[in-house]
Amino acid sequence: MEAASPRVVLFDFDGVLIRGDSFYQFMRERYRRSPWRCALALLCSPLLLLQRPFSRRWPMYTLVRIALLGLGERRYQVAANAFAATLARRPKQFCRDGLQALRRHQLAGDRVLVVTGCEQTLASGILQQLGLTGLEVLASQLRPGWFGMRLLRHNVGPRKVRSLSEHGVGAWQVAYGDSMHDVAMLKLAAEAVLVNGTPALCKKVEKALGRAVTRVEWF
Repeated sequence: MEAASPRVVLFDFDGVLIRGDSFYQFMRERYRRSPWRCALALLCSPLLLLQRPFSRRWPMYTLVRIALLGLGERRYQVAANAFAATLARRPKQFCRDGLQALRRHQLAGDRVLVVTGCEQTLASGILQQLGLTGLEVLASQLRPGWFGMRLLRHNVGPRKVRSLSEHGVGAWQVAYGDSMHDVAMLKLAAEAVLVNGTPALCKKVEKALGRAVTRVEWF
């Protein structure tokens, strides 16, 4: 008799396991440490203002390019891992209840994947700093460019489902998310869990899913 396959459980990262946006915090640190990047971003502000009416993403991508200007792949990895170590030591930065829930799933023998819009090296580094092993991490990816690292794949929204499919995961039993960006992932879960959602957000998510979600308040 064949053993039953382990349950597949998905966790978003930012807002579920960590408070705030981890890659945004990394970008802020890059600018804080490099005044010339701030000056360059200021010089580019007319371009950012022109981009804003057409897309909120274009200005963000431009600012990320400036923050990573001059960083090759190896230097980026060093910088991301150093910031991961710093972030892991910050008090009250992580969601204790979320980390405990993740560990419970691991102890139960579930296959746990962290599916996030955070960048791969940074997300993996943070999880390792927290002592979380045996996880599969599907995240946004960068690639080397002429002037530094640049975005290759932004793993948000429906892109998360495509990443899972490319990873060989076609079905999952539980998914934890905290925003409308997670709806595509939550919709295909047998149990959709909304973390720290306001009543208004819960209503929007349930309308998008066409069914009720499990609500949890994590601290």
